[in-house]
Amino acid sequence: MMRLAKAVRLVAMGIALISLTACTTVYRNHGYAPSDLDLEKVVVGESTRQDVARAVGRPSSIGVLADSGWYYVGSRFKHFAWKAPEEVERQVVAVSFDQDGVVENVERFGLEDGEVIVLSRRVTDSSIKGLSFLRQLLGNIGNFSAEQFADG
Repeated sequence: MMRLAKAVRLVAMGIALISLTACTTVYRNHGYAPSDLDLEKVVVGESTRQDVARAVGRPSSIGVLADSGWYYVGSRFKHFAWKAPEEVERQVVAVSFDQDGVVENVERFGLEDGEVIVLSRRVTDSSIKGLSFLRQLLGNIGNFSAEQFADG
């Protein structure tokens, strides 16, 4: 009788422990946005496309207008129990080139409350190219389903 009660207690504690660990929040990173330390190797007005590729790697997206810019996109998703994944952070690093393939602008964009926020900018002039592309890219928050991120 005493052994049965002890066995039941152990099984109950095991089930409780498994239940608690199943509800742990897991964060997953998707994509790649280079750090500021990596971007220090890119010199505005001097670095070329090849220099950028060596310093921070090839981009995940390229501008459609005459190959004008490279875009690095990194997102962080929060997975909790049975709930759908929630995007908690997104950063886009945009590197713009002039017609000779020399870096013209380096910008980092974030996402706060569904709006595009400029986190840092190194520019040679004040014209910002490709902002509508970034707005579209960052505006996709919430348009994902759990099936797209399930490990298969």
